Amino acid sequence: MALNLEQKKAVVAEVAEMVGTAHSAVAAEYQGLSVADMTDLRKKARDSEVYLRVIKNSLAKRAVQGTEFECMTEGMSGPLLYAFSQNDPGSAARVIRDFSKENDQLVVKLVALGGRLFEASELKRVADLPTRDEAISQLMAVMKAPLDKFARTLNEVPGKLVRTLAAVKDSKPA
Repeated sequence: MALNLEQKKAVVAEVAEMVGTAHSAVAAEYQGLSVADMTDLRKKARDSEVYLRVIKNSLAKRAVQGTEFECMTEGMSGPLLYAFSQNDPGSAARVIRDFSKENDQLVVKLVALGGRLFEASELKRVADLPTRDEAISQLMAVMKAPLDKFARTLNEVPGKLVRTLAAVKDSKPA
């Protein structure tokens, strides 16, 4: 169904709004997927807070103009499905990676993160990025490690003294 000019402007505005807050983007060819497969993919994307949309490439190019995803414009050709992660940088890549393991028809073409365009083979690396909670947990572990080591070191001094005194006591006759 053809869109009139106002509908096209509305689509571009909606996608541009999502692109403005997105952390990463993945574009994949979806040719050959059934309606049930697409519905399943959309459900998984919603659950992961990933904005998933099939739009014309000319409208997608307009939507990403002036954003960090402008690097994707050269590769936008053919029937593409666009996934933009809203929550954390790896969520869109995780959804597409997990779905493409089950469905060979979904072929990744473009991966963008932080204003850089990556090869499609880099999808796994982007998908393996930690979530926000995992990153905070890792940061806290790194910040806590020196304090833990310091506390163990301080605790070792009286422990060593007690062991030494026990050894001296055991070595002397009663």
